[in-house]
Amino acid sequence: MLSFISLPCLMTPKDKFYRAYMDFFETAERKRRWNLFDDVPWDKLSPRANTEERAIRIETYCAEEMYLPDYNAAGIKMVRGVFGLSWFQTAWSYEESRHGLVFREYLLRSGLRTQQQFDRFETDVFSRSWKLPFTTQRRMSCYGALQESATYLAYRAQKDRAEIEKDRTLEAIFFLVSRDEAAHAGFYRAMIEIEMAEDRIGTLADLAHVIANFKMPGDGLIPNYHENLRIGGGGISPRLFFTRAVLPLLKQLGTSRDELKGATAAALPLRVAL
Repeated sequence: MLSFISLPCLMTPKDKFYRAYMDFFETAERKRRWNLFDDVPWDKLSPRANTEERAIRIETYCAEEMYLPDYNAAGIKMVRGVFGLSWFQTAWSYEESRHGLVFREYLLRSGLRTQQQFDRFETDVFSRSWKLPFTTQRRMSCYGALQESATYLAYRAQKDRAEIEKDRTLEAIFFLVSRDEAAHAGFYRAMIEIEMAEDRIGTLADLAHVIANFKMPGDGLIPNYHENLRIGGGGISPRLFFTRAVLPLLKQLGTSRDELKGATAAALPLRVAL
């Protein structure tokens, strides 16, 4: 990792955001970059294993990733004035663009969808727009940590499923994209820690608010979202989300459900006064 010569006590939040981004970027460049053409075993595709259930599952993931123009436009507008955050948003966008592209290629190369079918699917996806679920950078960092963790859990489960089904191509795809999602979750978690150092009560109150109002980007945006995930076995249950995403995040942040409740109660009078 890069060696930063500075006194932590003198670093501003912007300095810390930049340092966190450089750590993220260096790890990505040295250990995590992957190539859609060379790192996915396309020659292992087996069209004989095609099912409509599999098509629906991958298509739903692809749809959620394809709202990237909306995600990125809103995100970059929110953090434009903070170098570390805006450059992370740019790097995140590139990495997420590969996810949508690799799912698209899998659907077409496997024969699960024809080009004509995908063209209709793409037109339908782009007929709707995604909107920010929260209006502050701090709340969106909380949302990002949870959403990326949930996506990691879903993709990791799909990687394990592909391994059992001996679909080597899909196994490799979900290994690569789930690793990216875990790295994204880690960066957002670092952002929350930086915010907590500046305003612990306010940050935890925001985190509690995000948890209480959380939903995945495709929920309410993609038609038949929950039904498609159920058919394809591609979602995660609320219980799994809580036990494998929410509780680990609280532990990693050094907080608890009780402290979140206390922070919410303490922050409310301050917000009313404002």
